[in-house]
Amino acid sequence: MALDGMVIADIVYELERDLAGGRIAKIAQPEKDELLLTIKQSRTGEDGKTVRSQKRLVVSVNPSLPLIYETEETKNSPMTAPTFCMVLRKHLSNSRILSVRQIGLERVLCFELEHLNEMGDLCHKKLYIELMGKHSNIIFCQEDDVIIDSIKRVSALVSSVREVLPGRTYFIPNTQEKLDPFTVSCEEFTEKILTKPMPPAKALYTSLTGFSPVMANELLYRASLQDAASTSELSDMERLHLYRNFERLREELLSHSFAPTLVKRGQEPVEFAAFPLTSYERDETCQSISYDSISRLLYDFYAQKELYSRIHQKSFELRRVTNTALERCRKKYDLQEKQLRDTKKRDKYKVYGDLLTTYGYSLTGGEKSFTCENYYDEGKEITIPLDQTKSAMENAKRYFDKYAKLKRTFEALTVQLEETRQEIEHLESVSNALDIARQEEDLTLIRQELSECGYVKKHAQPRSNRGRVKIKSKPFHYISSGGFHMYVGRNNYQNDELTFHFANGGDWWFHAKGTAGSHVIVKTEGKELPDRTFEEAAALAGWYSKAKDQAKAEIDYIQRKHIKKPNGSKPGFVVYYTNYSMTIVPDISGLKEIED
Repeated sequence: MALDGMVIADIVYELERDLAGGRIAKIAQPEKDELLLTIKQSRTGEDGKTVRSQKRLVVSVNPSLPLIYETEETKNSPMTAPTFCMVLRKHLSNSRILSVRQIGLERVLCFELEHLNEMGDLCHKKLYIELMGKHSNIIFCQEDDVIIDSIKRVSALVSSVREVLPGRTYFIPNTQEKLDPFTVSCEEFTEKILTKPMPPAKALYTSLTGFSPVMANELLYRASLQDAASTSELSDMERLHLYRNFERLREELLSHSFAPTLVKRGQEPVEFAAFPLTSYERDETCQSISYDSISRLLYDFYAQKELYSRIHQKSFELRRVTNTALERCRKKYDLQEKQLRDTKKRDKYKVYGDLLTTYGYSLTGGEKSFTCENYYDEGKEITIPLDQTKSAMENAKRYFDKYAKLKRTFEALTVQLEETRQEIEHLESVSNALDIARQEEDLTLIRQELSECGYVKKHAQPRSNRGRVKIKSKPFHYISSGGFHMYVGRNNYQNDELTFHFANGGDWWFHAKGTAGSHVIVKTEGKELPDRTFEEAAALAGWYSKAKDQAKAEIDYIQRKHIKKPNGSKPGFVVYYTNYSMTIVPDISGLKEIED
C-alpha cells in the first residue's frame, strides 16, 4: 500500500498534464507536514475562448501516510501560518509552474517554477517533494539546488547521510545502489538481480529503483513464476521470460499507458497500483476497480482506509470488552460442560439405592460391598460399594441423596449451559457487528447494546435523552441482478428492525447457519424470486458473518412470516424451524451497493 516509483510516475504524468502552465494562487499549510496549493489555469478552448479552471493539490509528508493528489476539497488553515508556509508565500505567490517531473523512477517529484522577485526580475525555483515513508519531505530550492528551506529540517545529528538545512545543496542520497529500470539490460537483469540468493520478488524490489513488493509479485505473476521460492530455481528460459515481461512493463511506463487500479476486499481497500494487478484475480474475495485518474484513486483509497482505521481505533475499547466477555463465557461454558458430564453417573446411584432397598435385608452389617441381581439390566449381577460403618438402609439413603443432588445439579446446569450458549452467541453477534461497522453511529448502537446487557458502564444522560438510542444509520442496501432490493443489518438492533418492522411476511430472510451474522432481507414486492437472487442474498449473509473468510458457508433462508422472536430474548435473537439451506461462496464482488 505504498506509493512506489510507478505510482509516482503516473502522478507526475497527470500533474504535468493538468498543472503545467498554471499559476499558484494560494499556499496553505493545514497541518505541520501538509501543504495545500491552489492553482489557477487559463487555457484557450477549441472555440478560441479562454477557459479558466482551478485545481487544488494536496501534498502530505506524514511519515505514516505520505501522499500527493488533486482534489476539489479545501481545508481549514491555522490562524498563524507556519514559517515554511510564509517562505513559500513570499517567493511563490502567483508563480507559474513550468513543469512537473520525476527524478528517475525515485519517489521524488520536482516542480520547476518561475516568479518575479521584489525587483521585478524573472527567477526560477524548484520544489522537491520526497514521498519516502518516514524520510518524506518538501524541500524548496534555488535554481542551482541550494536549499532555501524545508518543511522538515534535518541536521547532522539526525542524519549522517544528508543534511536538509538552508544553504546546503540538495541531492538524493544513493545509499542502496539500485539499478535504474529504464536503462537496465538483459545481462544486468540476469547477473545482478537473478543471482541473489533470495526469493525472486525480493530480488526485484531490492535491486530496482521504484519497484515495490506489490509490483514485484505482479511481474512474477505475469511471467507465471509466482511459486518460485528462490532465484536459483529459475531456469535460463524462465529468467529470459521474466525479463521480457519486465520489458513490456517498462514500455508501458515509457508510453504512459497507465491504468490505475484499486483492489478491494468487500468494501475495504486492500491495495492500489498504476497498472492492473492481475495477481489478485486468483483471490475470489477481492475485486479490482479501474480508475481514469490516479488522484481520484488515491483520494478514494486513503479516504476509505482512514475511515476503516478510524472506526477500528474508536471500536478498540468495545472490542476489548466484547473479547474479554467472550473469553470468560467460553471458559464458563467448558466448565459447565465438564460438570454436566460428571452428573451422568446419577442414575447409577439411584439403581444402587433401589437394589439396597430391595435386597438389603440379607446384610448383617460391616460389609464393604454387596453383590446382587440387577433387575434393571436383565438380571445381571452387580457389585455395590458400601460404607461398612452404615447399615443397608443408611447406605441406600446415602446413594439416594447423591442421586438427588446430581439430578438437581443436572437440571440447573442444563439451564445454565443454554443461557451461557446464548450469551456466547450474542457476544459473537456483537463482535461481528464491530467487524462490519463503518460509521460512528454503528458504534453508538453497539455500545448501547453492551450497556443494556451490563457489559459496559452506563453513562448518565439527560432525562430527555434517556432510553434506547434511536437508530440513525441505515442498513446496507444492495440490488440483485434481478432488480430486487436486498438489505443487510449492521448490528443487532438493526437486525430486529429489519426483520420485524421493515420486512413483510412474504419477504425472504437469510442468515449464516450456526454462526454469528447479519440478517438479510430481500423485498419481493409480491413477486417470485429467481434462483440467482437467492444465491446473491445468501452470499450477502455469508459475507456479513463470521463465515466470511471460509471457502464456503451454509446459509439458512425462510420467509419472514415463519420467523419468531421469543419474549425477553436478546437483540437479534430469533427462532425458526421450517427453513431451507444452501451452501455458497461468500463473495459479493458482483453485487452493486446503493448509498442511501
